[in-house]
Amino acid sequence: MAKKITGYIRLQVPAGKANPSPPIGPALGQRGLNIMEFCKAFNAQTQGMEVGMPIPVVITAYQDRSFTFIMKKPPVSYYIKKAAGISKGGATPGKAQSGSITLEQIAKIAEDKMVDLNANDLDGAIQMVKGSARSMGLVVVE
Repeated sequence: MAKKITGYIRLQVPAGKANPSPPIGPALGQRGLNIMEFCKAFNAQTQGMEVGMPIPVVITAYQDRSFTFIMKKPPVSYYIKKAAGISKGGATPGKAQSGSITLEQIAKIAEDKMVDLNANDLDGAIQMVKGSARSMGLVVVE
């Protein structure tokens, strides 16, 4: 018989830097889950990734206080900032430009994030990434 799920915990944790401090500790502690077990498992799985890369994680908590977790791709904004070479988006999107990004870079980001995006095809994913780039104050160079 399958284990009974008590809930889901969604966190964004830097790759290789999971530790029991907030937000991980309190979120897992509320459910009675072993915090150090998660930190060790997460850090082991993200060992080959760039340190500090934000990784969205969905933790499934079970009634017997065990858990499983699924790691997703980093947010689109992380990829956009990395491709454009900027540290943060523009303060006034639509008015001031904070940089530029090429259509090829956007297509590569869309391909990479396709599994996590709510798009039917690659063209839809490209449009989503374009919109995110524009909202960060970037100019899309055709």
